[in-house]
Amino acid sequence: MRGQLVVVPILAMLLLYGVPWWTLVLAPEWGLAGTIAGTVVLAAGLVTMPIAMFRGHSKRQSDASARLGDSLLAVIWVLFSWCILSLVLRVALLGVEDPLRSRIVAGSTVLVAAVLLVHGNRVAMRVPPVKRTDVVVPRLGPGLDGLRVAVLTDTHFGPIDRTKWSEQVVAAVNALQADVVCHAGDLADGAVAKRRKQVDPLGGVEAALGRFYITGNHEYFGEAQAWLDHMEGLGWDTLHNRSTLLERGGDRILFAGIDDPTGTSSGLPGHGPDLAAALADRPEGVPVVLLAHQPKQVREAREADVDLQISGHTHGGQIWPFHLLVRLDQPTLSGLTRHGPTQLYNSRGTGFWGPPFRVFAPSEITLLTLRSA
Repeated sequence: MRGQLVVVPILAMLLLYGVPWWTLVLAPEWGLAGTIAGTVVLAAGLVTMPIAMFRGHSKRQSDASARLGDSLLAVIWVLFSWCILSLVLRVALLGVEDPLRSRIVAGSTVLVAAVLLVHGNRVAMRVPPVKRTDVVVPRLGPGLDGLRVAVLTDTHFGPIDRTKWSEQVVAAVNALQADVVCHAGDLADGAVAKRRKQVDPLGGVEAALGRFYITGNHEYFGEAQAWLDHMEGLGWDTLHNRSTLLERGGDRILFAGIDDPTGTSSGLPGHGPDLAAALADRPEGVPVVLLAHQPKQVREAREADVDLQISGHTHGGQIWPFHLLVRLDQPTLSGLTRHGPTQLYNSRGTGFWGPPFRVFAPSEITLLTLRSA
């Protein structure tokens, strides 16, 4: 088992860099100088990326190393993906002799990758657009019809200082005049002392009835309890396996939250999802909105007859076609889906993890409007 933990990443790295090496360097026959130059560039990336990512995301948390390693990861992933897809172009150009055919394929691949990376960086770093969705909740009373729930998730405040972005996101959320604002986890990567400058603008989020926060898996890579305490200090209601009852117009709705599953193995006492505890005070007949970071937690939610689960975690794949791997683990990537009696809204996330790029998976600030039957 220990050997597999070493061998599998090595093979993955060799594949990630080997396919672009063949497609962009060897097959086009650029001559000795071109082959050496291309090989040196890719070899440098092969060596530098894992070292930079380890230094950046280990306990040392070198932000400069993280920025370098994360960016290299995005570049090689996009190149690898489009080198695979370039086989289609290679077949289409069967009438063209090599090395011209391979050079056309290599040039087209690099051009497409460059365009996607430039655009993907712009999409990742912008203030996300608002995605508006109506959700019919049959048990919702008429006094709560039209309840507006703004959703943030996966902000992943980290190595890139996004304090200004954080302030702009808060302004965008406040402009929605939501009744409830939720943050569905993966708030930040790193310690409170290191990331609080970026997180603290969230204290200015305005909501008429409540602001709710739960932990995601990334909190458990660092200081989950400290982040719960910090968000509570900013005035957020931390739904750590518990619930809060809201009332408007004579009707009631329960907002509940559970920890991310990684909390179970975190070693932190009392952490890990406990849906029974979160719903212990549930009044009969009152609709339930559950915050659960991972979409796959809907399996337990539907057994508990939850009306609506709000999740994040997937980022919609973040950098295409990574969504294919995400779907192996999660029941959905984004949007509103039904799972038995439970509806699940899965946000693509407000920020990004690691590489500051989003390719065919735009971020979002979500505004859910709850409608009664």
